[in-house]
Amino acid sequence: MWAPHMPSRPSERVLLLVLAAIQFTHIMDFMVLMPLAPQLMRELSLGAGQFSALVAAYSIAAGVVGLLSAPFIDRFDRRTLLLWAYGGFTIATMLCGLATNAHTLLLARALGGAFGGVSGSLCLAVVSDIIPPERRAAGIGIVMTAFAFAAAIGVPVGLQLAQSFGWRSPFTSLAVIAAVVWCVVFRLVPPVRGHLQSGANKGQAFKELLRDANAGRAIVFMGLMVLGHFSVIPLLSPHLVGDLALPEKYLSVVYFIGGVLSVVTAPRVGRMADRYGRQRVFTYMVATASVIIFAIANAGPLPVWVTLVLGGLFFIFASGRFVPGQAIVTLAVPSSRRGAFLSLTSCARDLASGISSTLGGWIVVKQPNGHLAHFNWLGWTAIAAGLASIAVARTVHVQDTGGPSPASET
Repeated sequence: MWAPHMPSRPSERVLLLVLAAIQFTHIMDFMVLMPLAPQLMRELSLGAGQFSALVAAYSIAAGVVGLLSAPFIDRFDRRTLLLWAYGGFTIATMLCGLATNAHTLLLARALGGAFGGVSGSLCLAVVSDIIPPERRAAGIGIVMTAFAFAAAIGVPVGLQLAQSFGWRSPFTSLAVIAAVVWCVVFRLVPPVRGHLQSGANKGQAFKELLRDANAGRAIVFMGLMVLGHFSVIPLLSPHLVGDLALPEKYLSVVYFIGGVLSVVTAPRVGRMADRYGRQRVFTYMVATASVIIFAIANAGPLPVWVTLVLGGLFFIFASGRFVPGQAIVTLAVPSSRRGAFLSLTSCARDLASGISSTLGGWIVVKQPNGHLAHFNWLGWTAIAAGLASIAVARTVHVQDTGGPSPASET
């Protein structure tokens, strides 16, 4: 595959920040659609089910492509694959901005998910290849601050662009940013080939991965973790506006506050997970998130400040669970099979996200007055999946240090 420029390896922190930039654009592309829900549903005359299909198309496409690419992803230099996948994601994002109706937007979203899902799994594979297990959660915490920056800066700016210039403008702007990031990746990210040096037969390694019960439990864990989060995410913005009586102009404030809090807390959560145990911190985050989800899903009209507080807490705990959770997942297999494994876990993540988005479209009914009937059912689904993920996490063991040990140990 083509990759003529071979940069020298930058410092660990610089490389993490570059990967975080990739994740920022990927997450921003996925996230910005959801707070645009009230505007898109109004301008494109979409119901809750039709809008959920736009969200699900991205996730399902990412899951299917992740599944198809899993047998091959460990056979190549991670940098080369990342450049190809991220280039495709950049083009797909621009196509979203050029979409003329709901149908073309749906196709562009599916294409973006196909390339974006692979890019995301490759980023985590690179992090797992360069960061030793004892610092893995902290490294993932740095990369996952991309989620916080996307929420704190990207989504509010995207909403302002959409309100001023139309719903297409956030996608075209993001495509330009992604093109710049691609150039930075090309210049700074070195070849990552450590997984190729074992001399193992990659086809045989993939077959062994499919027979690995510990890897299977980690994939189930990822699916449950995502279901516990994304059951409420796709329709959260219209729920806040229609049921909690939050003025639409404050949606950007919800994401800004939540994102800023996540920027501050995500790295700290990672350090806590490394120090006190990934399993213990994950359990605490999920338990607290369940209480917050219950409050949001069952609330009626609230003062603006109460909604902002609940939104901030949701970002800290519901989103923060992924820092120790992802660390548990990346330690479940040795490095020689990590790329294929993370592709499968990304597949599970994206399919769970797509299923939860579709589930919301089936369950929730948008009423003429803007209320979303049965949204609280999604809250109960998220809580149940979150509690189940705690139980499954306890069965996932570390395989990245030459011998199995409980995932909660550091």
